[in-house]
Amino acid sequence: MFARHITLQLKPNFEKEFPIVFEKDIMPVLRRQKGFLEELLLVTPFKNEAVAISLWEEKENPEAYHKQVYPEFSKIIAKFVVEPPVVKMYEVEYATYRKFATVTV
Repeated sequence: MFARHITLQLKPNFEKEFPIVFEKDIMPVLRRQKGFLEELLLVTPFKNEAVAISLWEEKENPEAYHKQVYPEFSKIIAKFVVEPPVVKMYEVEYATYRKFATVTV
């Protein structure tokens, strides 16, 4: 299993709109990607930073997503961030993950 980790520095006054756009515009496309397993969106208490972590079956899955789909998402995300997001890839060495619950904001 592989994880894709994105750190976003959020602009002020977008804290309510960002999770809605994330759920409405980004998640439906992510769910259709080959090998996509799950997504976590974490936001700091001050709402100025967010971390998105996606889990994937194989290394090639998030790499293909990053090349083929992410460029369009980066245009959507640009309106909400102070600077370009930082993207990192990880190999999952250990997880207790089975299936996360969906939380609607």
